[in-house]
Amino acid sequence: MQHDLPALASDVETIAELRELYRAAEARAARLRLLSTSGRELVEAKSGQLETALNECATRLALFLGSRSGRIVRQEAGNGFRISAPAKEHLVLGAVLVEGFDTLDDIADQEDRDACRMLLDMMGNAIDRVERETKMARLLAALREREHRLEHLVGRIFSAQEEERRRVAYELHDGVAQTATALVRMLEGAGDASANGIARGQRGELTHIARGLVRELRAVISGLRPTILDDLGFVAALNALADGMEQDGYTVERRIDADASRLPAHVETALYRVAQEAISNIRKHAGGACRVSISANVASGIARPSIRIEDRGCGPKNCQDGSPMTEEGYHVGIEGMKERMSTIGGTLDWSVAETGGVIVEAKLPRGL
Repeated sequence: MQHDLPALASDVETIAELRELYRAAEARAARLRLLSTSGRELVEAKSGQLETALNECATRLALFLGSRSGRIVRQEAGNGFRISAPAKEHLVLGAVLVEGFDTLDDIADQEDRDACRMLLDMMGNAIDRVERETKMARLLAALREREHRLEHLVGRIFSAQEEERRRVAYELHDGVAQTATALVRMLEGAGDASANGIARGQRGELTHIARGLVRELRAVISGLRPTILDDLGFVAALNALADGMEQDGYTVERRIDADASRLPAHVETALYRVAQEAISNIRKHAGGACRVSISANVASGIARPSIRIEDRGCGPKNCQDGSPMTEEGYHVGIEGMKERMSTIGGTLDWSVAETGGVIVEAKLPRGL
């Protein structure tokens, strides 16, 4: 009996130590579950889910501390566990109210207090993250709205511009051009010098000037609003631009993939103005008649219709790919083409060709 007692006492101490170790392991596992589960929910929480995730964390914390209830308040409270902003302890974002606990000092176990602090830090990080994401989303939404309004305004400006061009073109056609034409016919049909007091040589010179005036007026009218664009569409108007270049000595290579279908009127107008500006730049900056390539892919069913105009001239002086244009007016023309394409959801790119000329390529949005 005397020999059994020391052995029994030793066994009792061993069992007590094992129980203590078991309780400690259980406590560490509970802390780990509290932090890992809550941390995952807080990281995944979005704006509309944050309050639910925060209250679930508060309830889970209360159960961990052996309390019956826990909840979160989103303002500074007299009691409770404070939630501070990251790296700003003075900025209180809210508090966790747990029944039976006023402050963290009421938690007896130091490791439990540390786990609670870690959870409060995670809650503060989640609140700060969601608030910043919400603010950023609002700013992006406001920016998109402003961009949409700007595109709409620019589109209306271009539409009004085209309407004004059409009106002026019709007035010139029906007014000044008709008067100039009548003047030509009168000069051509006039009698001899004694009939009108104008020498024959002078009458011939005046007739030549009047004919030049009619040609210039027709060119101005065509530039303002070509009737061929309204009547026959973009492809016919593009061919008319190419014909005009050939008449002026340019060698034009055409690759036009099109059919009988037509694009919406505002799209055809934008493409025509891009082609018109590109060809105008060639006339101004290519250094004289040269080889020009005009490509258009606007047939129905094309995923992304486009046009491409390239010249083999010398190009703008000192112009390098991607650098600001140095010749007056050129940069403005490029930006104007880009604005026109952006109003219909398309893009415009320009680059300097290896031959020294300029490449202008406009692409319409997919699924137009």
